[in-house]
Amino acid sequence: MLEVDGLSKSYGSVQAVRDVSFTLAEGGSLGVVGESGSGKTTTARIVLGLERPDTGRVTVGGHDRSVRRRGRAGRLRLAREAQIVFQDPFLSLDPRLSARTVLRETLKLHFPGLDHARRIAELLDQVGLGEREADALPRHLSGGQRQRVAIARALAVEPAVLVLDEAVAALDVCVQAQILNLLADLRERTGTAFLFITHDLGVVSQVTDHLVVMRRGEVVERGTTASVLADPRHAYTRLLLASVPRPPG
Repeated sequence: MLEVDGLSKSYGSVQAVRDVSFTLAEGGSLGVVGESGSGKTTTARIVLGLERPDTGRVTVGGHDRSVRRRGRAGRLRLAREAQIVFQDPFLSLDPRLSARTVLRETLKLHFPGLDHARRIAELLDQVGLGEREADALPRHLSGGQRQRVAIARALAVEPAVLVLDEAVAALDVCVQAQILNLLADLRERTGTAFLFITHDLGVVSQVTDHLVVMRRGEVVERGTTASVLADPRHAYTRLLLASVPRPPG
C-alpha cells in the first residue's frame, strides 16, 4: 500500500533524511522509531506530502505522491490517500467546533453527496464517543476524548494510510492504553494501514507488525517488531530498548 524508496532530504547543511526506504502492506502496521532528530518526523511529513524530498519517491496504492496534483480534485485525492493524527489534538482541532461539526465539515469537503448524519454516527461509534462528547467543544473534552475526535476526523476520508505521529505521547498511561487498544481495533475493522511514528519502543510492541529504527536520518535496523525487540542487532536499537522503563522486581 505504501512504498518509500530512497528518500533524502536536507535543510541547508543538515541532512535530515538519507536514503530511507521501507514498505507498508495493505492493512499492515509499521513502526518508525528513533529519538528526536533521527529523521522520523521528516520522513512522515514527506509521506504526507507536507515536504518534498530532494531525492526518492513515495507511492500509495501505486500513485506517485511526488507528482504535484493539479486542481482541487487532485489535491483532495492526495489528502485522502494519507491522513495524520498529531501528538496534541488540542492544537490540531478548531477550538470553535464540536466533534460533530468537525466531522460534518470534513465529509462535506471530501464526500459532498454522502449521507453525512449516518456517517458521522458511524465514526463516533467507531472511536467510542457518545452524543454528549459529539456536541462538546474541544476544551470540554479530556485529552483522550480529543484524540478520539482527531482519529475519527482522519478516518472520515477513508485513507489508505493513517500516519500516527507520537499520537499517544501526550496522554497518561491509562488513557494511552485505551487509545492503543482502539487503534488496534480500528485497523482490524477498517483495513487502514498504520504508519506509527514514535520514540517509544514500548508503544510499538503493542500496535505494529514491523519496525524500522532510524538514527541520524538513516535506517539502522528493520524487521518484524517481535524479532527486532527480542534480538536487536544494532547497538542503537539495544540502547533504545535499555531506556524503556520496566517495573521493579
